[in-house]
Amino acid sequence: MLCVRKIARRGAAGLIASLAVGPTVALAAPPQAGGAAPPEVRTIGALQFDGVPTVPAELAERALQYGFTRPIRLSGWAPDGRGLLVLTRFGETAQLHRVATPMGARSQWTFGAEPIAFAAARPVGPGRGEPEVVVGIDRGGSEFYQLHLWRRATARFELVTDGKSRHERPLWSRDGASLAFAGTGRNGKDFDLYLWRPGDGPPRRVKEFEGNWYPLDWSADGKRILLQRFVSAEFAELFALDLASGTLAPIAVDPDRKPAAYNAARFDADGGVWLTTDAGSDVLRLWHLPRIGPPTVAPLSPRWPVEAIEVAPNGVRVAAVVNEDGWSRIHTLGADGKAALVAGAPHGVVTQLAWSPDSTALAFSLTSAQTPGDVWVASWPAGKPKVERWTETEAGGLPVATFADARLVHYPTFDADEGRRRQIPAFVYKPAGKGPFPFVIHIHGGPEGQARPWFDPAIQFWVRELGLAVIAPNVRGSDGYGKAFLALDNGRKRADSVRDIGALLDWAGSQPDLDPKRAAVYGGSYGGFMVLASLVQYGDRLKAGVDIVGISNFVTFLENTLAYRRDARRAEYGDERDPAMREFLYGVSPLTHANRIRSRLFVVQGANDPRVPRSEAEQIVRAVRAAGQAVWYLLAHDEGHGFQRKSNRDALLQSVALFWQSHLL
Repeated sequence: MLCVRKIARRGAAGLIASLAVGPTVALAAPPQAGGAAPPEVRTIGALQFDGVPTVPAELAERALQYGFTRPIRLSGWAPDGRGLLVLTRFGETAQLHRVATPMGARSQWTFGAEPIAFAAARPVGPGRGEPEVVVGIDRGGSEFYQLHLWRRATARFELVTDGKSRHERPLWSRDGASLAFAGTGRNGKDFDLYLWRPGDGPPRRVKEFEGNWYPLDWSADGKRILLQRFVSAEFAELFALDLASGTLAPIAVDPDRKPAAYNAARFDADGGVWLTTDAGSDVLRLWHLPRIGPPTVAPLSPRWPVEAIEVAPNGVRVAAVVNEDGWSRIHTLGADGKAALVAGAPHGVVTQLAWSPDSTALAFSLTSAQTPGDVWVASWPAGKPKVERWTETEAGGLPVATFADARLVHYPTFDADEGRRRQIPAFVYKPAGKGPFPFVIHIHGGPEGQARPWFDPAIQFWVRELGLAVIAPNVRGSDGYGKAFLALDNGRKRADSVRDIGALLDWAGSQPDLDPKRAAVYGGSYGGFMVLASLVQYGDRLKAGVDIVGISNFVTFLENTLAYRRDARRAEYGDERDPAMREFLYGVSPLTHANRIRSRLFVVQGANDPRVPRSEAEQIVRAVRAAGQAVWYLLAHDEGHGFQRKSNRDALLQSVALFWQSHLL
């Protein structure tokens, strides 16, 4: 018998109080409640609908328009500096396009059945004519990305990597002669450093590592590479690798190298380093480590984290994105070290940065609650800032001005912070009118993710067409609010984040325009765990929940997630090989308490998911059905950790809308 601290809520028993726990046995062919017939299973293409009713044509047509919204994401500048490379979808999957001029037509470069996950354009050099780009492509959502060299001259792909291992972070040297990347080809678990010179045969493994190591930048002379050793969201290190000798030099602002998070890093013009770290601070701050002299911290807000940086190719100017309570603010710093806000940048969330090859312009992709995502360019003609829009994507013909905007609120939770009730931030989207509205609590993944005011076609459909309010909280453990907040759900504090959902239900019950009798939860990945745990703990207050690729049992998840991810996840959730922690993890796993799920449940899964295996979905479906509750289950055989193909995303949006109509409205 495991006795764990009781998790109290007004009038409700604790989630893991005095639980008898042990290995959970997967149930085979569970009987249906009352001897009812098994749920109907329909297969349409790669989708399997298990107990999911057919969506009425009228509802499907209403949802389909929202599926035609097309976010545009910056990939980088064209190799010659004339125009931008972007990723967007015209058809089933996202492909690479070129935009030559501001608001110019998109020219699609790649055409494929699988989406382009990332791309790196080869810098222009002597003897190179038509552009060349290295792209990352997986199959069926497996995330075993293979690198391919795509040549504009032939419009053909050349496989660069081994065709079976996972490869990440392709990074060209400044002269375009060599490509660095990380790959797991040696043992399927550890990320080693590889170099490839086009025309010189296959890639060479130049440095072996244990764990997750990623290249971040090349020095201007091509002799050194910046590397990050990632352990967890709270601990990562930086090193400079000398390619000639193979030696690693640690890089830190703290001479004692106390454990901290070191995230982004780039070389400057003189071989010094710009980097972000929370060493000596609660949030990630921007530091400059010159080749000679002491490190200095940039004059940016000490309250909010610097989430991204890019240094101009000439090494003189740096751009930094500050995450201010969910919204992005872009700043630039020059040789004098002074920071200046990029005035005129739209209000929203920046998702990518790239300096032009001549260092005179900064491109960035940005999304907001009301805009699917576009690319903008900031420049400084005659020293004055100018921000110019380069793309205007489609929104399914819908007027973007009518999309629901995000309103930031803070609600009190169960514990104290510096003597006062801790406040949890959340973004709220509401329909027009007075209400009271039924509402969905939309929980992000991670757990080190963050709900941001970015565009989500599902949220807009629910709000505008179904009349649902949506609340997207950043419960404890979310990124963006400092390392103390990030650590509040670690290890044995796991269930405290679920208590934040209970506090949100309390707050929603006090709002005159929200209906506490019609509440539901929705989330993916770790957010899927939060959905299941919330249904276990607060089922009397939640009518329904949608779990997408969610964790149902922490022990089986840790044992079955792919090897290259396992240690990083143990750092967050706990090590299931330790008997005491194993017992605790069983205690907080929703599968252990599946018989307490009395709300209506919809489970969604990709068959090829490398992060949260398919078994996590199917064991909770079996267990809840065995307890006498009906479950909708949607399985995509050509997807992984989330749905990428348009037709699959359309089917998901339509099915979830029917689920809300059936059980919440």
